[in-house]
Amino acid sequence: MINKTILGKKVLVPQSPKNYKFDKIENKDIGSKFVIRLRVPEFTSICPVTDQPDFAFILIDYIPNNWIVESKSFKLYIHSFRNYGIFHEEATLLIGKSMYKQLKFKWIRISSFFAPRGGIPIDTFWQSSNPPKGIFLPSTDRYKF
Repeated sequence: MINKTILGKKVLVPQSPKNYKFDKIENKDIGSKFVIRLRVPEFTSICPVTDQPDFAFILIDYIPNNWIVESKSFKLYIHSFRNYGIFHEEATLLIGKSMYKQLKFKWIRISSFFAPRGGIPIDTFWQSSNPPKGIFLPSTDRYKF
């Protein structure tokens, strides 16, 4: 079963990531513990102070429960940050917590690696809890600006 409002339809990119509703796909292997990794190599948002663009590489690792995020829905959500004023840390937490709350994952981790601004890169990390035992959790070490 696919709970869809976006898949297969022409839709506009949302003006804001706030209150976004993800489309979801039923996890047909709910009994297995497996990790899904989403990579966003070209994330952009706008600095709310300077209106300058910010660039990041974002990694999201999650263990689904009943639902998997539908990829087109996720892409539109990420695109909604492109012209949205938000600090690095806030963007990271908004993405991770929004996905966790709506899709009710067993576990989620988000890692964001923002390009240096004034010579200082900002990396932000959040996870819903300690990772469950008995899962393969890939490293985030090789993903840096």
